[in-house]
Amino acid sequence: MAITTQPGPYARSEFQTGLFECCDDCCTCIYGYFCLSCLGCSIARDMGECCLCGLGMPIRSVYRTKYNIEGSLCKDFMITSFCLPCATCQLKRDIDRRKQQGIF
Repeated sequence: MAITTQPGPYARSEFQTGLFECCDDCCTCIYGYFCLSCLGCSIARDMGECCLCGLGMPIRSVYRTKYNIEGSLCKDFMITSFCLPCATCQLKRDIDRRKQQGIF
C-alpha cells in the first residue's frame, strides 16, 4: 500500500475559503474594500507582525508556511500583485476561521 499523504503537521492543506469567496464573510469584504490598509494592519496584529507587514506576498507566504498550506512564492506573488484585495480578504477569513476552530 502506498502512502499518499504524510500524517500530522506535514500534511498539506488549502485555504479554508477560495480567493473570490467574498460572500462567505461580507463584513471582511467590505472592510477590505473601504480600508485595505486597515485590514492589513489587523492581519499583521493577528500574526504578531508590524502593521506595515500586513499586505502582500511576504505575510501570505509566512502564513502559508506556518499552516502548511499548498502554494509557492511565485503563486503568492502573482495573487497579491493582481488581486491584493481578494488575497487580503482571503487571508483574514482564514485567520478568523482558524481562531474559531482554536487552531490559530
